[in-house]
Formats: sequence, structure tokens, C-alpha cells
Amino acid sequence: MNFPYFSYCNHLNHKLIHIAMRFQFLFVLIFLISSSTFAQQPLKLAVAGLSHGHVDWIFNRKDKNDVKLVGVYETNQELVDRYVERYKLDKSMFYTDLGAMLDKLKPDAVSAFGAISEHIDIVRACAPRKIHVMVEKPLATTLSDAKEIENLAEKHKIHVLTNFETSWYESNQQIKGLLSAGQLGEIRKVMVNDGHQGPKEIGVSKEFFEILTDPTKNGAGALVDFGCYGANLMTWLMDGERPLSVTAVIQQNKPDIYKNVDDEATIILQYPKAQCVIQGSWNWTYSRKDMEVYGNKGYAIAVDATTLRTRLQENKAEETKKLSPRPAPFNDPFSLLAAVVSGSIKLEKNDQYGLPVNVTAVEILEAAMKSAKSRQTVVLKN
Repeated sequence: MNFPYFSYCNHLNHKLIHIAMRFQFLFVLIFLISSSTFAQQPLKLAVAGLSHGHVDWIFNRKDKNDVKLVGVYETNQELVDRYVERYKLDKSMFYTDLGAMLDKLKPDAVSAFGAISEHIDIVRACAPRKIHVMVEKPLATTLSDAKEIENLAEKHKIHVLTNFETSWYESNQQIKGLLSAGQLGEIRKVMVNDGHQGPKEIGVSKEFFEILTDPTKNGAGALVDFGCYGANLMTWLMDGERPLSVTAVIQQNKPDIYKNVDDEATIILQYPKAQCVIQGSWNWTYSRKDMEVYGNKGYAIAVDATTLRTRLQENKAEETKKLSPRPAPFNDPFSLLAAVVSGSIKLEKNDQYGLPVNVTAVEILEAAMKSAKSRQTVVLKN
């Protein structure tokens, strides 16, 4: 029997459900569009300094839209003119007063490309303004500066990242994974080799050369410039553990070029059950950044960013693997900075970019400089 009233109600219910589903679809669509728009908001980035040779990276990533360069602080007019001409930049984006630039542009983050000794000044200016900072390696020239940076970051709740090229290497990440999985056992010996033919030999700019060869601005020569990689990597591999002692030997093989700093450095880090030998040099035949990690079960060698050699059992031959590069955003420091600031990526406590590892790395470098000067092993205080 057909009841018109019930038929009408049934029809009405279907219509209401249909309308509700359409509203639900529209709501989800609007949410996804708004979320996507929010996620694609570029990081407003300002640059502090143009004298560091790595600064060109920020001007050569026009294929990416996750970061927007809003301003540049630089007091050297010759440098400013050079970069305006090289990259066809608007002169109005350049400032000679850091504080004025920060207050006017209100960037989300600042990337420092000046002398290492100036990193502390950049953080002092940015931290109270709640502006995040990324510096080029290493974090600072002295442990006191590194600790002040750490305190400022904690007090003002900002991120301070230190960029190392070796943080982009998939080979290093694979070694860390093998250690975490227990396939290498406990670390017994690590060899980290970094460097090139020398700053002058590879043709760095006169401004960058002046920084690298100034013991105040750079801290030391090859000891800091390339020794910092090993200090960062070993502290990362050891999950933040500090060495018991640091021993360093430096040499001027080319005093006619590098009059005020070392061009050759060997640093030995001693741990309770492990030793790390760091070789930082401006005398390598060719550029290199490689690492060997020997555990009590197996070994792994990062030949370059995407080549890994391993031997995990005594009765098996060594294997060589060709790896894919690290995925985005881990393959680009600015993309990673944007992801960290936005909160889409949270760094682990002892990440290569993070403050705990890099404060310890500076402690190691400072001890190495003291050891080289005194020609004695420096024992780190508890």
C-alpha cells in the first residue's frame, strides 16, 4: 500500500541527505584549498652578509617557491653593486643597518652569510624579534658565543640551524641508520676527511678569502673550515656524547699564501671506547668530503653523497651501493629551514642542524685550537 505522506518524507530525507553531502564536499574542498594555500606560503627570508662564498645558493634557486628573499643586509657597497649586477636585483632590497631591515621587513628567518665571528651578532639582533636564524658552518668561533646563541634561542623560542653540506648526504644518513639498527655494532674508529686544494687555489672571492684567513673572523684556517665537518658528524653519530679529550696538530705548508692561519689540521677525539680522526686540509689533491665508520661488527664508508661501501660480516665481501639523493626538503638547506619554521618538520634532539650537536662541535674546535697552540692534549671538563 502506498502512503503519500511517507513517500514525501522519504523523498525529503533523500533530498536533505543529498544537500548535506554537497555541503560536506564543499567544506572539505574549501578546507583542502585553504590548507594548500597556507602550506604554500613562502618563508620570508632575509640575508645577513654577502661575503661568504655560499651566499650565491639563495640567488640560484628560482625553480623553488618555498622561500621568498625579501631583503639583504650588507655594508660593503662594492659587494652590493656586484650582486645587484650579477643577479639583476632591486637596489631597494639592500640595507646597511641590520636592525632597520629586520624592523621594516619583519622576515620569518635570516640566513647569515658573513664571518663566523658575526653569527652571535646576527642572533642577538634576531632572537628578541622572534626571527629564526640559519648560519653557515660552524655555529661560532668560540664556545662562549655558541652557548650564548643557545641561551638566546631557548629564551626567545626561535630555531637556530647550522648548515653543513654533509647534512645533505644520503650516504651519511645510511650509516646512521646502520648504527641505529645495530648492524655496525659499537663505534670503535671513525675517519673524517674534508677539504680541497685551498681557498686561493680554487678561486674564492677576495671577501671570502679575507674571512677564511683571518684568525679572529674564522677562528683558524683549515682546522675550522674543514675540521668542523668531522666535529659535527662525530657528535651526531655519538648521539650528542662529548669526547673525553681533543688532540690537534696543525701546519702551514703554504705560509706564503696562508700567513696567519693553518692550512693543514689533524684532530683526534678520544671517547671511552672510540676514537675519531678528523683531517681538515687545504692541501688535498682534489676536493673531498668522505667518512669511514668502523664498528665492532662491521664498517661503512661514505665515499661521497650517494656512494656507500659496507662490509657487515667478516665472511662476506665488501658491497658498494649507489644511493638516491636525500628527498626534499632535506636536499636543500633553505627548504629545510622553511619546513622547520612552519612546523612541518621537527628536528630530532641531536640533529646535524640542531644546537646541541653544534654547540658541542664548537667546544671540540675550541679545544682543538688550544691543543694545537699548546701542543698538548686538552681534556674536556665534565
